[in-house]
Amino acid sequence: QFRRTKKKRFLLSAYGGYNKASLIISFFFRTFGMALLTILRYPDTRLRKQAKPVEYVDDRVQVIINDLLETMYGAPGIGLAATQVNIHEQIVVIDISEENDSPLCLINAKITKKSGSVETEEGCLSVPEYFAKVDRAENVTVEYLDREGQSCVLEATGLLAVCIQHELDHLKGKIFVDYLSSLKQSRVRKKLEKAAKNK
Repeated sequence: QFRRTKKKRFLLSAYGGYNKASLIISFFFRTFGMALLTILRYPDTRLRKQAKPVEYVDDRVQVIINDLLETMYGAPGIGLAATQVNIHEQIVVIDISEENDSPLCLINAKITKKSGSVETEEGCLSVPEYFAKVDRAENVTVEYLDREGQSCVLEATGLLAVCIQHELDHLKGKIFVDYLSSLKQSRVRKKLEKAAKNK
């Protein structure tokens, strides 16, 4: 999850541009009864829970996927893991398209290959208004089930590769700030705790 910026740094994961397409999609989801879910915020301990594999891609899972998509677009965003909305199953949705019209759903995803290295500035809906540079693999190969339950293999590079790594970390109970020093983690925690108390 990263926020779009004028420089297009790499904050394109959890926060996307709130354009006409996202508004239309959000309206469509609400019209057909899909839910906008609450996103957990660091340091909520529920973000540390390990997600379990999905056993069956059934109607229940389709509802979860639709709700994740609405929440992602409504944030607005281009990446969201089920863990972030307190659903501890291995489901991730991503859409890095400019028009928010190319959703990708990854179920029980597993990265089987990594190569290259890239440093990008990341942000996260679960860690609002905080950004930091993180080293990631530049290219990844991932095996997963799509929303139809079909086995797929995807070779991703650049933004998509980093976004996949970021979101799959969430399913393992890991947040991008974990890559930072203890001092920086402490500062982020205090900042968000203070913000929560002031609400």
